[in-house]
Amino acid sequence: MVKQLKEYWLVETKYFTFASPPDEFETESGEKLGPITVAYETYGTLNKTRSNAILVLHALTGDAHAAGYHKGEKKPGWWDNMIGPGKPIDTNKYFVICSNVLGGCKGTTGPSSVNPKTGRPYGLDFPLITIKDMVDVQARLIEHLGIDTLLAVIGGSSGGMQVLQWVVSYPNRVRSAIPIATTATHSPKQIAFNEVGRQAVMADPNWKNGNYYGGPLPAKGLGVARMVGHITYMSESSMNEKFGRRINGDLKPFKFSPVFEVEGYLHYRGDNFIKRFDPNSYLYLTKAIDCFNLGNGKELSECLRGAKTRFLIISFKSDWLYPPHHSQEIARACKKAGIDCIYCELNSNYGHDAFLIEVDEQGHLIRHFLDRAAQQ
Repeated sequence: MVKQLKEYWLVETKYFTFASPPDEFETESGEKLGPITVAYETYGTLNKTRSNAILVLHALTGDAHAAGYHKGEKKPGWWDNMIGPGKPIDTNKYFVICSNVLGGCKGTTGPSSVNPKTGRPYGLDFPLITIKDMVDVQARLIEHLGIDTLLAVIGGSSGGMQVLQWVVSYPNRVRSAIPIATTATHSPKQIAFNEVGRQAVMADPNWKNGNYYGGPLPAKGLGVARMVGHITYMSESSMNEKFGRRINGDLKPFKFSPVFEVEGYLHYRGDNFIKRFDPNSYLYLTKAIDCFNLGNGKELSECLRGAKTRFLIISFKSDWLYPPHHSQEIARACKKAGIDCIYCELNSNYGHDAFLIEVDEQGHLIRHFLDRAAQQ
């Protein structure tokens, strides 16, 4: 339920449970999982023809809380600058849905959830999952909401991977797609950064082969993983502008304490991350991203051929985690498959994080693309 107040929304997270035994959900790996609970939020009103629904898909460490405020919290949802009344994804026009992905740790079933067979958290007994598994679970939620066809699916980074998978898995249920700052398959560089993060988590003595629940978290390892990841989200120019080589106070007694502002910032990011994210979820979700390969041995255009979905593909010039040539490859595949596609490369200095920060130009593109999709 979303309740609009004077200047902001109060939002309540809702839950949908399915796949109770003996009708468990079968993952791509062939393992079965159930029951599965999905945490999700909705914004706006579904129209009488159920034709104005938009599914927003979060990135690696995001969650279902995309917009508005939770009661008692001062921080809004992670894309509140884009979703709301009069905003680019206008909830006066559209019914917006965002759910936490399978394998997450913010209300949807994941490795920290209780395994009904043991009464303890799954840990590494949780099955390996893929982007396709996440999308299949989202499709069950959309069915539960009584929606046959989505006006649009929108997402950045790994959310963009889910957008692409939606079009391939459910081509007749997606009218338009907006993948942002993403890729159709991970490069060796991207896999390498994720592997460093995973090894940092698993090297922490508190990880205990994933069985740390009820005891100390492998906080040091997860914090380092977040620090490494966050470097890839920024650009060289944004780091120079934000930090330069500025010293944060005087030199401290211990010679290897953080001295430069950029060091302190990374420690701050790492320390905050361990308060809100499960280390095992980090392992599972990064592995799912690394294994994503939309073509899966076939030419990308062949996977997209026959889809009736219209595309708006957005990349950012300074993004070195998912450089523009990844998005250009998707755009070329769409054109080759005969799909209506618009490609836009935005000149932002924010690096990969630009999809969360840039509002004006990105919002203008999304607003007009959605208006066109709704009219057609």
